[in-house]
Amino acid sequence: MSGTSGAGARGGTDGAESPAGRLQALFEGHRLTPTQRRIAHSMVRRASDVPFLSSVELAELAGVSQPSVTRFAVALGFDGYPALRRHLREVAPAEPVADTGAVNEYQQAVAAEIENLRHLAEVLADPGPVREAGRLLAGSRPLPVLGLRAAAAQAHGFAYFAAKVHPDVRLLGEGGTMLHDRIDAAVRAGAGTLLCFALPRHPREVVEALVHAKEAGLTVVTVADSAFAPVAKVSDLLLPAAVGTGLAFDTACAPMLLGRVLLEAMCDDLPDAQARLEEFDAKAAARGLFVD
Repeated sequence: MSGTSGAGARGGTDGAESPAGRLQALFEGHRLTPTQRRIAHSMVRRASDVPFLSSVELAELAGVSQPSVTRFAVALGFDGYPALRRHLREVAPAEPVADTGAVNEYQQAVAAEIENLRHLAEVLADPGPVREAGRLLAGSRPLPVLGLRAAAAQAHGFAYFAAKVHPDVRLLGEGGTMLHDRIDAAVRAGAGTLLCFALPRHPREVVEALVHAKEAGLTVVTVADSAFAPVAKVSDLLLPAAVGTGLAFDTACAPMLLGRVLLEAMCDDLPDAQARLEEFDAKAAARGLFVD
């Protein structure tokens, strides 16, 4: 997490007072391994339950070994996991989520997404990081938007709407040997910021592209599934939004919504955004573009 900042890391007063916010604060400043970041991410997602979980249960939740949980606790400065759990019960007291009765796996997935959205709302209690990101995006001409594999849809959706108000949006939705060339071309054209959407599983190519972007002088703003994602160390401003993992394929309602929030923040820093939207609507009406 060295060299990064973001809504999830900084948080507002309200967000920091939530169980998830207090956990984020506990992890802040520690150099965690990929396995430890996975444990931390799992703990944040189940912040209300974590003080009541055994090391074995937490290991199962994170998909790691029990000794990895013990090493994680030691890395945070505790004698072991029992000491970490005692600390969590003191600083983040919360009752386990009540059993709402029998629900099927589809309902559980929806409930998990609702919880992810609640956490995002807590994070956005401090709008500062998003407003800063909006300012950076609005000021970059052109604006490259990167998203590969699972994150390609998020990048495409953002770029589609951003192009209606921003004069030069360049979607980087495909990897390969030309990706670095396209980043270099954006820099030569005057780009100052790159927006990246990064979701699990994180392609190595995305991390390498962000390293290249920073070396080329771009400020990297990243929407990722966690403040502990592999892209954190190569991002200047990280905005976390958790994904759902209850189905065969991850669900990404929170990252999508955060992308729309970023669009709103960017529009606030584009003085002609409203005029561009009105111009588009007039042309769309003249062409009969939409049936409604």
